[in-house]
Amino acid sequence: SLSLFFFFFFLLKPETAAVLKRTVEALMERGAVVRSLENLGERSLPYKISKHNERHRRGGYFLIDLEGPPSIVSTMMDHLGRDIDVIRRGFIKHPVSKTEECSGIIPVNYEDKLIVKKK
Repeated sequence: SLSLFFFFFFLLKPETAAVLKRTVEALMERGAVVRSLENLGERSLPYKISKHNERHRRGGYFLIDLEGPPSIVSTMMDHLGRDIDVIRRGFIKHPVSKTEECSGIIPVNYEDKLIVKKK
């Protein structure tokens, strides 16, 4: 399972929705299953970032939780690198929590319970 995070400079609300829609559609076209999309809000960037001939000081942070093939990483990095609204992007692989299988009910041996032990 992979988790994709990216942030971009906020222009107007309609542009924000358009960037998210383009990104999610590109992920799904490449075989990813998007589990959740989380808006982490607008904040100051950790440092000034120059991208597409502009200097950015603030950005909107989004986290997309997805499951997809490892081959998706390089194609999406290239795709998002050409998107003029995306300032920085990256993938973080996170382990899938494995659910423990129930071993079921342990059968009780009723014969042993019926045998009375003599003293």
